[in-house]
Amino acid sequence: MTLRDAAMTARENAYAPYSGFKVGAALRGAGGGLFGGCNVENVAYPEGTCAEAGAIAAMVAAGETVIAEAYVVADSPEPVTPCGGCRQKLAEFAAPDVRVTLATTSGVETTTTVGALLPGAFGADHMDRG
Repeated sequence: MTLRDAAMTARENAYAPYSGFKVGAALRGAGGGLFGGCNVENVAYPEGTCAEAGAIAAMVAAGETVIAEAYVVADSPEPVTPCGGCRQKLAEFAAPDVRVTLATTSGVETTTTVGALLPGAFGADHMDRG
């Protein structure tokens, strides 16, 4: 299964009754595993949780902690970027040069990197006092 296939499958399972805007994400872990996630909205938090966060949670639950590649897909005219919180989460588990493909359901794709999505990301090295 490709990252696109995994993201498209996850997107179909999105729970978006308020916005109707379904997003799917898929990650390839450093160990080769594929992990999908989708956005999940709820009445108390209509913005919901993001697809990328769901994919990261699935990856970590499976015992992997390093992202080798990411793919995000939405039914939009142009590819959408992850929200700020998800950019930080991606930066937590991926090196700055890790490839991120942003796509639409109609097949428009653009490729970037985690570092380009979040330049100057806060990391553990910022807390090093030694």
